[in-house]
Parts: sequence; C-alpha cells; structure tokens
Amino acid sequence: MTTRVNHYQAIPALVNTLITASAALKKSSLTPTLKHLIDLRASQLNGCAFCVDMHCKEAKMAGERELRLYHLAVWRESPLFSAKEKAGLALTEAMTRISEEGISDAHYSAAREHFSETEIAEIAFAVAIINSWNRLQLVSQMAPGSQDAAFGLARADLA
Repeated sequence: MTTRVNHYQAIPALVNTLITASAALKKSSLTPTLKHLIDLRASQLNGCAFCVDMHCKEAKMAGERELRLYHLAVWRESPLFSAKEKAGLALTEAMTRISEEGISDAHYSAAREHFSETEIAEIAFAVAIINSWNRLQLVSQMAPGSQDAAFGLARADLA
C-alpha cells in the first residue's frame, strides 16, 4: 500500500484549526446524540471508514444504543429515530450530497419545523466540519481504529 499524507504532520496549524472548530461545536446547543448521528451519517455517505469507526465508538461511549447505530443507514424507515432527529439527518444528507440546486426549500422548511435558526446554523457547521474531516481522511487513508488509543476510543469495547 502507498504511504499517504499525514495531515497532522504536514500541516499541523490547519489541522489544529479544524480541531478547534470541532471543539467549539461541542459547546453548541446541538445534543450530543444528534451530533453523533450527524457525524456518523455523513461519514457513511462519504465512505470514510476511519470516521465511521471513530463515530460509532464515540456514540456508543456516549450511551447510544447499538441498534440505532445499525439502523442509521435506513433511518427514514426506522421507528428508532424521532421526527427531530430525522429532520436533522435529512438536512445532513442534503448538505453532504449537495445537488446543483443546493438545499431545497422543502429540506429547509422541514428542518425549520424542529430547529431554530441558530440550531440550523449549528447543524450546517457540524455537517461542514465532518465533511471536511471525511475528505481529509479519504486522502490520508488512515486505518480504522488506528488512533483509538490517542482518541480514548478503546474503552468503547467495539474491537
């Protein structure tokens, strides 16, 4: 396998900027549960194995039920997600799979039924940040689980 770029070593200042933005989101009004669902669903859509692995472990450590993690790929049909979570996931998907038309009025209106303008802005930043992380990881191809010790994820017991 070809050795890939390590963003942490190549451009630490920029990586630290993204880390700071990620940390700031933890202080937002988004619930940790919704934030985990956003991170995991965007990572699934982007095909980022490293991030899917990491966010499954983070969600489980935060108390997320495994069955909901299994159902996330089929959240529209699953009874395990609230209407508010589904609205957040729909906006996540629309922003991750952005179309030529952008975010439709229908997607925005559906989100607005459940979220304030501030919360929608926070969701937009959450999606933008996880999409950035996903794209960086797709370039670097870090092995899933390779950073568990550094990120404190070994205790998720999902080896």
